[in-house]
Amino acid sequence: MSNRHKVFVSYHHARDETYKTKFEQFGTIFDALVPGSVNDGDIDPNLPADTIRQKIRDEYLRDTSVTVVLIGAETWQRKHVDWEIGSSIRHTEYNPRSGLLGILLPTYPRTDPTKCNSRTIPPRLYDNLKCEFATIYNWSDNAATVQGWIHDAYLRKSTKQPDNSRVLFARNRTGSEWAD
Repeated sequence: MSNRHKVFVSYHHARDETYKTKFEQFGTIFDALVPGSVNDGDIDPNLPADTIRQKIRDEYLRDTSVTVVLIGAETWQRKHVDWEIGSSIRHTEYNPRSGLLGILLPTYPRTDPTKCNSRTIPPRLYDNLKCEFATIYNWSDNAATVQGWIHDAYLRKSTKQPDNSRVLFARNRTGSEWAD
């Protein structure tokens, strides 16, 4: 079995584009992944929320095997990050669920992934850390290390059940931490 996977990258577009670009370079440097994400302007923001979520699932997550959430200081606030995580871990007739992992960016205010504040990472990712469907790591510039994380997430999706019970965000959140 190949350790190369098609990866969907979820991130805060306005804040963390630089790291998304660096992450995508792993695909060319190491041939370890095939990156993809929804870019600004790809989906009309005036569409109904249900239509946007369906487009994310059917057009951007289809054929992906792992979703990587790049976690900066405000990533947890983004409704699209929540929708992308929720869509990627949902198993449907045409789209099997993806593995899931988070990577703390240098812009994230804490550096120990085992002690990151659960209220400053995307809530749906946190739910899946608790049930061991997802894992979280600090940013690495080592493509082989990241490839290993991705492959582990790919394998884990077959042995653990995700938690997708949280109500989807209706809008972007504000504040310094999330609350239930």
